[in-house]
Amino acid sequence: MRINTNVSSLVAQEANKNTSNNISSSLEKLSTGFKINKASDDASGLAIADKLRTQASGLNQAVANGNSAVTLTQIADKAMAEQSNILDVVKQKLIQAGTATTSAEGIEAIGKDVQKLLSQINNIASQTTYNGTSLLQGASAGVASDALTFQMGTLKDDVIKTKGSVQSNTSGLNGLDTILAGTVSTVFVATGSASDMQASARNMLQDVDSALTELNGWRADFGSTQNQLESSIRNLMTQVTNTKAAESVIRDVDYAQESANFNKQNIISQAGTYAISQANSTSQNVMRLLQ
Repeated sequence: MRINTNVSSLVAQEANKNTSNNISSSLEKLSTGFKINKASDDASGLAIADKLRTQASGLNQAVANGNSAVTLTQIADKAMAEQSNILDVVKQKLIQAGTATTSAEGIEAIGKDVQKLLSQINNIASQTTYNGTSLLQGASAGVASDALTFQMGTLKDDVIKTKGSVQSNTSGLNGLDTILAGTVSTVFVATGSASDMQASARNMLQDVDSALTELNGWRADFGSTQNQLESSIRNLMTQVTNTKAAESVIRDVDYAQESANFNKQNIISQAGTYAISQANSTSQNVMRLLQ
């Protein structure tokens, strides 16, 4: 029998140390809720889980972008709805001015009202903005506004755009104010006969109808863009849910399983401690040989 090197005790101590490490790892998982807390736990799993987490964060931001974009399109739509209402009133007044029962003086009064209404169309175009971005006009006179681009995904091509042909800076609806205002200033001034003024007012009706058609086209574009954005938001929210679920499978700890493992390691640790005690006590039997 050898007592200088207690091999049995060394083996038991090594096993007990490994068990202690397993217990520490199990406690870390139970306390953090993650089964991957460092790269050494699962290197490939960590890489995949981190990529999924980044993707989910990007998708959440895309959802936020979409909600902001929907608000933007609603602002633009309401502004254009008011412009449409103004054009309806302008057309009504032109019809009133174009009939023989309206005197020259009455037509002149109508003209002043129409000028104010046309000016308000421009005011709406210049005042309709979202976070500093002009929605209904370009940056300079006669220049159409750039298309609005909304980032709706994690890739550079995941975008939704509006059309770029919206109202220019100083001319209201594609020159409507310039076309009509000049005519208003001459036609609605009681210098000619009432019949001439009435005929000129009737001629302006076609310009107003063209403006209404163009305005409705822009409203339709913003409306279809809003529908597209809302559909994209719903799809993105589904992707976020599925992506987080995929990450959870890889990263999150199964508490039932890990609790069972922790209890198992505790029992093994207790048994290991007993084994070390027994390994140390066996060497004491040598003393009997010396008695």
